[in-house]
Amino acid sequence: MILNNYGEIAHKLWFWLEEQYAYVRSHAFVVMPNHIHGIIEIDRKLSTGGSRPARTEIKIKSLSELMGAYKTAVSKQIHLTGFSDFQWHRSFYDHIIRNFDSFVRIKNYIENNPSNWGNDDLKNL
Repeated sequence: MILNNYGEIAHKLWFWLEEQYAYVRSHAFVVMPNHIHGIIEIDRKLSTGGSRPARTEIKIKSLSELMGAYKTAVSKQIHLTGFSDFQWHRSFYDHIIRNFDSFVRIKNYIENNPSNWGNDDLKNL
């Protein structure tokens, strides 16, 4: 997938989440022409550097809050380029990955999604 300027913004700011929030890790991510796919891990232990909680508890954002922060940041950057009509769909689809086999299957789907774009039922949205 060759990203345009807006896709580059969406890509860059996905990894900004990891920089902004120590408890966030991205395991797979792709920007498609009309949507994104990603696997994001939220783990309190990542923010403390170990298994014990920090002396001062930090607020861990929910997935909804993280996606809100991401969408807001991307929208602001894209609007600054002059594309004032850019907007996200109101919600997002999520799925809890419960085992390693599921993780591998979903990660492979994300990584192979660009090569399957020609068969995507949503490409004309």
